[in-house]
Amino acid sequence: MRRTFNHAGFTLIEMIIVIAITAIIGSMVALFLRAPLDSYVAQDRRARLADEADTALRRMGRDIRLALPNSVRVTSLGGAFYLEFLGTRSGGRYRAQGGGDILDFTTADTSFDVLGPAVAMQAGDRIAVYNLGIPGADAWAGNTLTAYAGAAGNMTNIAIASKQFPLASPGSRFQVVEGPVSYVCNPATGTLTRYWGYAIVAGQTIAFPAGTPQALLATHVGGCSFDYQPGATERNGLVSMTLDLSQANETVRLYATTQVSNQP
Repeated sequence: MRRTFNHAGFTLIEMIIVIAITAIIGSMVALFLRAPLDSYVAQDRRARLADEADTALRRMGRDIRLALPNSVRVTSLGGAFYLEFLGTRSGGRYRAQGGGDILDFTTADTSFDVLGPAVAMQAGDRIAVYNLGIPGADAWAGNTLTAYAGAAGNMTNIAIASKQFPLASPGSRFQVVEGPVSYVCNPATGTLTRYWGYAIVAGQTIAFPAGTPQALLATHVGGCSFDYQPGATERNGLVSMTLDLSQANETVRLYATTQVSNQP
């Protein structure tokens, strides 16, 4: 007995037709999906830029609120914008009268008692008293600032490099200064960078020696501006910051203000 088999399949022409129809349908689907996908990618990019800018401005705001009263200064150089101040870590009240080690303003003094809780001190700290940011009472010029001369630890008596401060604080307050901090916004390089741990320089000249610690806060910086309104003595100053981040023809602009206590 002879067996016969039926072999069914596609011809080459049929396969070509199927491939052509599939390509046409795929093109139509891709055409309809392109706009929603582009929109999603754009929204995600804007969200990332906004989050990066917001994080940078919040970080700056936290630092600025710890600035030594009347030490904020703003400048620009070579297309870059600089926001600089003396950062504080803590503070307290010094003994101004009565028994104990008072802070003497009539002659150079080398120590004083702390009124209240002990103050945490570290090597390299500085002590500031009644900084007004004016000639004769300017921490940047060294008038109201002196080096801490004791050991690290919690101190109720603070040793300082011999110093006669020009003015006594009405509230007998002092601040512990860690050192200068700068935020440098450079649209040419598209970066916002924080610098710290460098030498205090009088005037508006800012120099960062090799090895200065730094941290990159934002990239894709297309523009920025810093403004400082000092207000009146013993009142809050105001720092205004604008930051533009740009990527793939998308630009996000954030504006923030931070108050800084100018009550020394």
